[in-house]
Amino acid sequence: MRIDLSADPVDLTAALVDVPSVSGDERALADAMEAALRGYDHLEVVRSGEAVLARTLLGRDRRVLLAGHLDTVPIADNVPSRREGDLLYGCGTSDMKAGVAVMAHLAATLAEPAHDVTLVLYDCEEIEATRNGLGRIERTLPDWLDADLAILGEPTSGLVEGGCQGTMRAVLTLTGRRAHSARSWLGENAIHAAAPVLGRLAAYAPRTVDIDGCVYREGLQAVRIGGGVAGNVVPDVCEVTVNFRFAPDRSVEQAEQHVREVFDGVDLVITDRSPGALPGLSAPAAAEFVAASGETPVAKYGWTDVSRFSALGIPAVNFGPGDPNLAHTRDEHVDVRRITAGTETLRRYLA
Repeated sequence: MRIDLSADPVDLTAALVDVPSVSGDERALADAMEAALRGYDHLEVVRSGEAVLARTLLGRDRRVLLAGHLDTVPIADNVPSRREGDLLYGCGTSDMKAGVAVMAHLAATLAEPAHDVTLVLYDCEEIEATRNGLGRIERTLPDWLDADLAILGEPTSGLVEGGCQGTMRAVLTLTGRRAHSARSWLGENAIHAAAPVLGRLAAYAPRTVDIDGCVYREGLQAVRIGGGVAGNVVPDVCEVTVNFRFAPDRSVEQAEQHVREVFDGVDLVITDRSPGALPGLSAPAAAEFVAASGETPVAKYGWTDVSRFSALGIPAVNFGPGDPNLAHTRDEHVDVRRITAGTETLRRYLA
């Protein structure tokens, strides 16, 4: 399939959606994007697995990295795309083929940008972190991630979202003693023992933190509970899984310490953790982008790959035309007016 990167980004979004690229099956779209990008003499292009990278080498004082993932969640009878007025429907329209279309269009059509530009279109973002294409690129092509600012095209409804929250999951284990439920006094019910844990969660008062004008709201929630043996047995084990979304002024170590303090005295195992990312909006490149956008930056609620760039010391923001509330839904769609507006915002900054 041929992809025309010079096309209107609205039409380009539809074309990208029409090439299925569920996580782990991005090859057809990666092949098409690679072929399209190799048609522009001002770009150096390389391939890494099912990721495609392109960059200018103009010797500018500043380099801006535009990043977007090619993969989507599984298709839900929503490919090919369809247009209804100002709304474009289809799997990945919001998350995040509209963002990819904007970035790829500008990388291809701006032959003389004011800043050197690197475009990173990567694979396997929607699944386990160990398969994320950005991690592979960091290991094998680290110089391709050097930049003064990274802009990630995740859906933000056209707003500039600074940094991202960190996330941590922990499993709390409550134990008891099994017994026949007809003789319950001989046992100790582990599910009942979870009541104080749930009480702590219900009474928990989360922090609100202002960083660079972005207000992050933390949250500590029970997201799963399991226990029980049979309908006539007093259970001897109950597990409660909690998720802590923390502001990026906490390190993962500080977040873990906080979780352990909240559940002091309870057997607890951390099963997953990812650091947040500071917004870094005071960095010159980031401040200029915010000015070009004309938007007041807001905090990113959720974890995104800006965390990876932050860990490399690169200021990073989320900026995309998609609506995060529509990501992964059966009726996923994007307002095409936001695609056009987002293209013009990025063009002002890059040109």
